[in-house]
Amino acid sequence: MDKPILKDSMRLFERLGKIHSRSMFGGFGIFADDTMFALVVNDKLHIRADDELAKRCKEIGLDPYVYKKRGFPVVTKYFALTEDWSNDEQRTLAMAQDALEAAKQDKQIQAEAKPTRLKDLPNLRLATERMLKKAGISDVESLKNAGSVEAFRAIQSTQTSELNVELLWALEGAINGTHWSVIPQSRRQELLSMLGK
Repeated sequence: MDKPILKDSMRLFERLGKIHSRSMFGGFGIFADDTMFALVVNDKLHIRADDELAKRCKEIGLDPYVYKKRGFPVVTKYFALTEDWSNDEQRTLAMAQDALEAAKQDKQIQAEAKPTRLKDLPNLRLATERMLKKAGISDVESLKNAGSVEAFRAIQSTQTSELNVELLWALEGAINGTHWSVIPQSRRQELLSMLGK
């Protein structure tokens, strides 16, 4: 991973909010506050695109980042900026601003579209939904009322094997409508102490 590209990009984006990065998709996601809008992977800066921005990216010859999942290609919403773009800070910043606004709008739409099934919440899969149902938590409302720690304990009481603490982060993220990786370390410590760990 070419760290200078990550550092330079983060420095450029400082005026868009509180900028930080996190390891994801085999690279580093770049966030403004809690919204991811860019990705540094394969020595390139990629900008997140909604439908309108994706159309613009394709028109100017930018390609989306594609990675393999279980042997199958997954086309992401992140478009690699070519070197001429990366060297033009004003153009890059303007496109990043558009990407951030689009990402915030998507996030808002997702927050307003209430999931009806547990597996439709962020971080949760069908297997997690089944574990929760077995533990007596059968819907989104019940999970929110229980909270992540109580839900984790409920699942723990029905399982014979040890549960990974990442399930606790997944439940916390699901309740808050965020990916588990954005849960701050301070909140994780708080949850662990509530769990008695």
